Formats: sequence, C-alpha cells, structure tokens
Amino acid sequence: MMTLPNILTLSRIVAVPLLAALLWWPEWRLGYGLAVILYGLMAITDYFDGYLARSSGAVSKLGIFLDPIADKIMVASVILVLTAQGYLRGPYVGDLHVIAGLIILMREIAVSGLREFLAGLQVSVPVTKLAKWKTTLQLVALGALILGGAVEGPPCSIDAAQCPPLIDQWIHTVGLVSLWAAAILTLITGWDYLRVGLKHMD
Repeated sequence: MMTLPNILTLSRIVAVPLLAALLWWPEWRLGYGLAVILYGLMAITDYFDGYLARSSGAVSKLGIFLDPIADKIMVASVILVLTAQGYLRGPYVGDLHVIAGLIILMREIAVSGLREFLAGLQVSVPVTKLAKWKTTLQLVALGALILGGAVEGPPCSIDAAQCPPLIDQWIHTVGLVSLWAAAILTLITGWDYLRVGLKHMD
C-alpha cells in the first residue's frame, strides 16, 4: 500500500546508503555538510510519515512494520560509520564514547526481539514519553556529530595534549554529551520494556 506516509518511510531507508557514503571520508567537510542536510531531511520524514498517517487515517500494516525498521537502520548505520571514522572520540576519554553507541545499538536489538516475542502473545508495548525523549536526544546527538564534522573537522586524537580547546570543538562535544544522555535514557527505557516482557515469560 504505497501511501504518502509509506513512501516517506521508504525514502528514509533508501537514503541510508547515500548518508553512509557521505560520512565515509572523515576529512571531507563538504561531504559531512551534505550529510547534515540529508540527515535533517530524513529526521523530518520520520516525524511527518507518522503525523500524516494518523491525521489522514492512512495508518497501514506496512507502515507499522517499516517505520521502526527505518529508524533503527538509520541510527545503526550512522553510529557504525561515525565509529569507524573516529567520530565517537573526544578529549580525555578517547574512544570510550563508543560505549554509548554500543549501549544504544544493544538496546535497539534487545527491544526489537522483545517486541517480536510479545507480539506473538498479542501484548502491545506502548512507546513512553521517556522513550520519545531518548529518540530525540539520539537524533540530536548524531546530528551534532555530523555537523561537527562539517564545521570543525574530525575530532581530536586520544592524547588530550593534542586536542584543541573544547570551545573550538563545542559542536562535537554537544554531540557526545547528548549521545551519553541518550544512552542513559536507553538503559532506563530498555529496563522498563524488559519488566513488561518478564511478566509474560514462564
């Protein structure tokens, strides 16, 4: 059923390889600038596909299936490419910021499996306000990291002595702080979902 909301969702999935390609060269500031624009458009479609589906009564099984997949593909792809290109790196703690990305990825996989399990039992798990805040922080964090690549270039090395002052890489720092905030909310919301699931397990 190719409604406008479903087309917007599919466009988000189709755009992921292009987004990954633009992020592939860490020194290519123009590429990261174009990636910021594309990422912003993808985030906008994430909002409007659901809004249009609900407002026009065009909610479909295909849309319900594709929307969370599109979100997870986009987030996982960006985290993996940014990690590979050294963008989950910051002053003082170096590559330890990768842990925040790992937490987010593990939670997404675990919750997907839990939702599939509960769906077999015909138990729905509603999205909480806290989970929506997690998603918002996640989008802001990844967007800031990409923007940092366009404006500030690649992040500093692990050696703090070689890092420029934080004021010179504040966009990147905002991205990393937001990523950790999203990771913390990820743990909280993931535990909430797990508690619901445990009630239905023998």
